[in-house]
Amino acid sequence: MLSVERMRVLHAIALNGSLTGAAEELRVTNSAVSQQLSKLEREVGQPLVERNGRGVRLTEAAEVLVEHTSRILSMVRQAEADLEAHRDAVIGHLRLSAIATAARGLLPQALVALRENHPGLVVELAEQEPDESVPAVARGESDLAVVVDWIGAPLPLSKGMARAPLMDDVADIALPAGHPLARHDLVSLEDVLRLPWISWTRGGTCDEWLHGMLRERGVEPRIAHTAEEHQTKMALVAADLGAAVIPRLGRGPVPEGVRLVQVQPALVRQVYVFWNADAARRPAIRAAVRALREAAQTVCTAGRPPV
Repeated sequence: MLSVERMRVLHAIALNGSLTGAAEELRVTNSAVSQQLSKLEREVGQPLVERNGRGVRLTEAAEVLVEHTSRILSMVRQAEADLEAHRDAVIGHLRLSAIATAARGLLPQALVALRENHPGLVVELAEQEPDESVPAVARGESDLAVVVDWIGAPLPLSKGMARAPLMDDVADIALPAGHPLARHDLVSLEDVLRLPWISWTRGGTCDEWLHGMLRERGVEPRIAHTAEEHQTKMALVAADLGAAVIPRLGRGPVPEGVRLVQVQPALVRQVYVFWNADAARRPAIRAAVRALREAAQTVCTAGRPPV
């Protein structure tokens, strides 16, 4: 009889493309992954992986097993969700990830509400960018993730995901206080396109959006510096080292020497939460989505950038 746990190991290898990646995902040693793989190969009576550069490639037999494993894991998630729904109790352990701005601007209020309303539920928050959180939810490492779609640059999600919008997050342009455009409350997007920019970390979702947005308007990006944190960006802006796109969610205090101006047309990103559709019946997931939507509603009702 095939071992489901060993099939899960093969599934992790398929997702990560290497034994090392599978070991990191499963939080075990490389040796443990190799041993489980060897035992599974003996069970099926044929090799399951082939060397492929620094990683591995699945054999045809392995592809068949991975396809079945995906269905089995989906059924396990559905069974767990059905059991929780049958109890109709918001209990257990919920793993939630969020981008940094949502972790600051939405999650504190949502987590407090969950703690007060559902004391039997333990929620674990991890700050993650979409390139980490999307595959984590697909693998079952996270139960939900809060991410963003910039208008015109939707984030690709894995198949079988459900999602719920939370809010629209408008971004302003941070300019040095002495810049001529800083005297205005509203500026045209065309007026700022050719400024030197302080972007996000290279290759990230937001950095790629900025490059794409500028190039769509016929402007080759002038990236002077990169920084991930809003406060770092604004410190560089205050030093007259460039301009930055600063979303309002989770923005924090604006330092001296920086002027935030609105831009027209507005730069908007949609904040939303997504989860595995197989687990949609879990009361804990429904409660978390409700708490996040209520927190987002509070932010929107306040009518000002959250800090």
